[in-house]
Amino acid sequence: MAYDEDLANRIRELIAAEPDVTEKKMFGGLAFLIGGNMSVAASGQGGLMLRCDPEQTGALLEKPHAKPFEMRGGEMQGWLRVDDEGIGTKRQLEPWVRIGVAYARSLPPKR
Repeated sequence: MAYDEDLANRIRELIAAEPDVTEKKMFGGLAFLIGGNMSVAASGQGGLMLRCDPEQTGALLEKPHAKPFEMRGGEMQGWLRVDDEGIGTKRQLEPWVRIGVAYARSLPPKR
C-alpha cells in the first residue's frame, strides 16, 4: 500500500513554517524529518506514524485511535501509529503532528 498523498499534503501544511524540515521516503511511507530526526510520517500501511518521547508512549496510547508501533513482533517505546479515523480533520491531525515535531526538535540534529 502506498502512503496517502492527501495526508502528506496536510502534514506539509501544518509544518510549513518549521525550519530544517526534509522529506524522505521510508518504510513504504513519507517521513518528515526535523534536523534529520523523524517526527511524523504518512505511513505506507495507512494512517500516521509518529515519534514521541518514550516516557509519553503509555499516556498517548490511551488516546482514541492510537496504537503501538510494532517492529519485528515487539512494541517500540517512543513510536506510535494513529489510525485514519483519528486524523481525519485538521483538529485531529494537528496535535499529533505537534507532538512529533516537538520531540524531533528536542533531539540533537543529525548531519
